[in-house]
Amino acid sequence: MKKLHSWDLSYSQARECQRNLASRVRFTPLKNPPELICGIDCAFSKDGKKIFAAVVVLKPPDFAVIETASAVRKVTFPYIPGLLSFREAPVCIAAVEKLKSKPDVFIIDGQGIAHPRRLGIAAHLGLFFDKPTIGCAKSRLTGVYEEPGLEKGAYKLLKDKKGTPNTQSETIGAVLRTRTNVKPVFVSVGNKCLLKDAIEITVACAVKYRLPEPTRLAHQLVSELKLKI
Repeated sequence: MKKLHSWDLSYSQARECQRNLASRVRFTPLKNPPELICGIDCAFSKDGKKIFAAVVVLKPPDFAVIETASAVRKVTFPYIPGLLSFREAPVCIAAVEKLKSKPDVFIIDGQGIAHPRRLGIAAHLGLFFDKPTIGCAKSRLTGVYEEPGLEKGAYKLLKDKKGTPNTQSETIGAVLRTRTNVKPVFVSVGNKCLLKDAIEITVACAVKYRLPEPTRLAHQLVSELKLKI
């Protein structure tokens, strides 16, 4: 686990941190199919004072659960759109540090580079983990797209324009149909993979439901944890 920066940052320092870290995201093809995939999800307590993270490690192709872990932390960073990883990443890291297994790929409920400063939580965590990481979000944060086909596996590129009106749009992710006739998810690179890898893995992990199994089960686990504390 890399130690990239302190979490005690002001709003302006956090934005600058994102800009600096975004340039360190690596787009490299996966050499081998992942043997272990870890899903990560977070939830907040009803009073908003605590944040919970759950991680679930699965083994394809049957997605048997190999290991789970969780963590709880006090919320120390305010809610600021575009800076959510500064609220959520520390507790995610704490949960992953409890794992005995070593996942090959992480899928995170959130954005990778499909972010105004190209550093959503999946990209942020991907740099800490120094592992292939995929963002799979339930909604769009930024960018424009055309609706993909209705069948499972259909997708359209998510694009964003930066700079002058004549600037060519940048591909920042994909709008992916994981179940036929069901709302798509928003997939983007977090770190150390290509968009095609992120799409293929997400589709393969979407066994029966809209969400890929790693993040679906992590969501279930963190929801149960939140009710117990």
